[in-house]
Amino acid sequence: MAIAGARWFRFHLSVYVFVLWTISSPAQVSETSEVPSQFKLDMQTAAHLRPKLMADSVSTTSRYSTGKLVFERLLQSVPAETSKFAWQVRIVENDQLNAYSSPDGGIYVESGLAKLAGSSAGLWAALLSHEMAHVVRRDWARRYLYEKYLERGGGTTIVLGDPGLPGDSWVDSEKASADFGRFCRRLELQADREGLMLMAQAGYHPDFVPALHHLLHAEGVAAKASLYAMHPCWEERDRELRHAYTDASIEFAHRWPEWYASPGGNPPVVVFAEDPTLKKIGGEYQIRVPMHCENLAGAVEVVLRSDEQRNEVMRLGRLPEPSGQEREMRQLTGCTSPTTTVIFNLTDAESRQRSERHWTDLYVIDAWGSVLARADLPKMPR
Repeated sequence: MAIAGARWFRFHLSVYVFVLWTISSPAQVSETSEVPSQFKLDMQTAAHLRPKLMADSVSTTSRYSTGKLVFERLLQSVPAETSKFAWQVRIVENDQLNAYSSPDGGIYVESGLAKLAGSSAGLWAALLSHEMAHVVRRDWARRYLYEKYLERGGGTTIVLGDPGLPGDSWVDSEKASADFGRFCRRLELQADREGLMLMAQAGYHPDFVPALHHLLHAEGVAAKASLYAMHPCWEERDRELRHAYTDASIEFAHRWPEWYASPGGNPPVVVFAEDPTLKKIGGEYQIRVPMHCENLAGAVEVVLRSDEQRNEVMRLGRLPEPSGQEREMRQLTGCTSPTTTVIFNLTDAESRQRSERHWTDLYVIDAWGSVLARADLPKMPR
């Protein structure tokens, strides 16, 4: 997932690197650029950090045996040249919802995320394949080299005075930060794409990736849209990976025509809930929720919930029971159309009452109360 992993390793890289690595700067550095064969700084830093990473984590015990089995199966589908990596998966017992990787092949899953994946082989495959793709692609090296490229100018240098005369210059730090954020988001999406294909080849349906993303979104894991963000927001991931989901699903179906017999089993129900809209019609407000579903047999329930305070986020994929301060409205839908729109009608008085509340969310849940998606509601007018 590398939700915070990229920042983590970049920070440690700057802490432990005392000698700058000098290379010739290419005219353009991109996520598809090859890492120079002589570049070893990422692996050297990983070796330096390895004792601390090992000390801060534990091996996958029987509690996380599903993750270990999935990891071993995914390894069978990675390119043969990756045998040089010291592949392993370990658990960080801190109850956080994150995963990150080290350039040497170590995958570290924080225990909150491991518990969220639970016994679902598909969810484990979704989080592990993404981190494995980062390692295979040597994305930590790519990120470091691109940052150094920006520090040396990288097309963002502004020259003062007459261009024909000697003068001072500086790097536009704001533009460099935006360029770096854009570059990192592209790396994340490319790791998603390659992870999806790795999953399909190993026998795990690609739909477990959006299912995991939606679970993390519902759990309150932040991924906000920003020029400077190093990770794409959840909506951007859904949008940018649409074709990748299709391509990987075709590959999966080709290899596993009987989905239920695959290592990951049948694909999960996935709900793509778009941003709700608010519209006033007469004396009522309408909240319209466009959505579409994959792999659904039966119905899902859309829950509009309001609470005076958001004291804690839900944990482990379950929508908590409403407290005495909460109000909610619910609708069932079969979600059978390519785009299904669920409509909630609120009277003017009721909407104004609700607008004074600090937390207004919308959830989509299955028949067992497990959350499939969450969407933020527009602010009610006062």
